[in-house]
Amino acid sequence: MKLLIISDIHGNKEALDAVLKVEHDAIVCLGDLVDYGPAPAECIDRIRQAGIRTIMGNHDNAVAFKVDCECGSTYKQLSVATREYTWEQLDDSHIEYLKGLPADMDMTFKDVIVHFAHGSPRSMYEYIEPETPDDEILEMIQNMHADIIIIGHSHVPFVREVGGVTIINPGSVGQSRDNDTRASCAVFDTNTQAVDIIRCEYDIDSVCAQIRESMPHADELIQILERGH
Repeated sequence: MKLLIISDIHGNKEALDAVLKVEHDAIVCLGDLVDYGPAPAECIDRIRQAGIRTIMGNHDNAVAFKVDCECGSTYKQLSVATREYTWEQLDDSHIEYLKGLPADMDMTFKDVIVHFAHGSPRSMYEYIEPETPDDEILEMIQNMHADIIIIGHSHVPFVREVGGVTIINPGSVGQSRDNDTRASCAVFDTNTQAVDIIRCEYDIDSVCAQIRESMPHADELIQILERGH
């Protein structure tokens, strides 16, 4: 089975539509449907209507429960500054959907246990990045019984092996931060455990036009999309 892994959509409906065209048999979303982008309601609707299995990201949690997103300092001020806009776009059903998302989940394929989380298995706020030292990762994943751990949150795609565990990050659908402006996702072959990181072109100009028309701090938000970080 080809399992499409998506994460960190952040209100970018055009990018979401692009990655959903990637060939797949099933989809798992690692959270952060909202914040930063102009279309949080449309992204939630698309995920919900498609029945995509989704876990909660730190921004979903912040929007749903009106708490601190605890994200990195570089972008946090934009998240906070645009939170009112995000709330204005959502109705009660969107908020209830976000509140009901699970923190993590496990799936098993031919005795291979795959654990899905947003940040790390320990916390939705914790970052596992390409350069995170092995010893720090080992501390984060101790007591885990998974063979493969799939996480988002850093917005940077990678595949690593640490302590005999494969760690996969599909990158960000709607807020790339690895200097590549394309939407990012991954396809995990459940039969072979092969992983492909896939980049998809989408209409950035359209998203930027929506941001400029309706969102505060438009110039900063647009620059992030146009730079890819």
